[in-house]
Amino acid sequence: MIKRIGFISTRFAGTDGVSLESAKWAHVLEQDGYRCYWFAGELDRRETHSYLALEAHFKHTHITHISDNVFGLTRRNPEITEMIHLLRTSLKNKLRDFIRRFDIDLLIVQNALTIPMNLPLGLALAETISETQIPTIAHHHDFFWERKRFAVNAVGEFLPMAFPADLPNIRHVVINSLAQRELAHRRGIAATLIPNVLDFDRPPLVDREEIERFRHAIGLSPDDLMVLQPTRLIKRKGIEHVIELVKSLAHQRCKLVISHEDGDEGLSYSDWLQMLARNHGVDLRLVEHNVVSPWSEAVAADGQFSLWTVYAAADLVTFCSLYEGFGNGLLEAIYFKKPIILNRYETFVSDIEPLGFDFITLDGYLTPEVVAAARRIIDGGDEKNAWLS
Repeated sequence: MIKRIGFISTRFAGTDGVSLESAKWAHVLEQDGYRCYWFAGELDRRETHSYLALEAHFKHTHITHISDNVFGLTRRNPEITEMIHLLRTSLKNKLRDFIRRFDIDLLIVQNALTIPMNLPLGLALAETISETQIPTIAHHHDFFWERKRFAVNAVGEFLPMAFPADLPNIRHVVINSLAQRELAHRRGIAATLIPNVLDFDRPPLVDREEIERFRHAIGLSPDDLMVLQPTRLIKRKGIEHVIELVKSLAHQRCKLVISHEDGDEGLSYSDWLQMLARNHGVDLRLVEHNVVSPWSEAVAADGQFSLWTVYAAADLVTFCSLYEGFGNGLLEAIYFKKPIILNRYETFVSDIEPLGFDFITLDGYLTPEVVAAARRIIDGGDEKNAWLS
């Protein structure tokens, strides 16, 4: 009988979508009597339930060296192959130790068998799952074929082995219908569709004093209007559209706040966005160091606030992504009944828009109509009142 579940990924920390969704799954499973344990290269979970393997992180020096030498290239040198296998073996030993130490009955692998952010970890997982025959759920958030930077690579023999691994003891879960169809088409693998979720029957608790403390901590005055972009600073989030929107509003009290970290695609986009904001006279504030997961089991440090406080403090939420696996930021903004401006990304069009939500939308570019609707919201017009009702 399954009672002890091991979650595995490159990291379980912070406010990225994989970490947040994993915490939701664990919360529900623990309510049903299961015990959850964690294996990753970065962790903010209970230490007594965690196994830290530094080389499991996609930012580990050896892992970034491998990635730099196999993606965007068509040939790899033997030294890189040797490094891949050495790390694969090391991670296999640690995975087996994790399973033994916590007497794990079931693995839930979060995106580590989906996208090759850490190639040796994926290979180690595939071999460990095959050799032990441990029951496994592979929870897929975004596949490597959905990302341009993996299209050219020098690891063509490794990717089908592990991303995802097709083994009889693995059950596959995806978060949108497009991924479900594409996985079946490309690999002949059937997957269960479980979209990202929140408990809408339990509205969020709002602490007005905590909201005031957060706004003060990031330098906002009581009269400032907070435009929240609740995403990481990566190119596919389309944040340049938000800067253009705030510029077009020409409202001195509008402050653009980005709540998440730079992400996993380098700093050049972040640097360019900050330059763009300066050139357009947009007050841009990056507050990722002030924000922690609402499900984090770690004690928040002074000056840190729950992501839920950030949403509650916002006057308007923007979500102008070009591509999303699902869109946690959109889901969370709905949960807090915030006015939303969003780009009609593909998963939204296929899985969310048909449900009948009424958003202010753009189709890849900003229009005068969108700017006018945003202006009515920040001026306290009917659109804002409709969202708050």
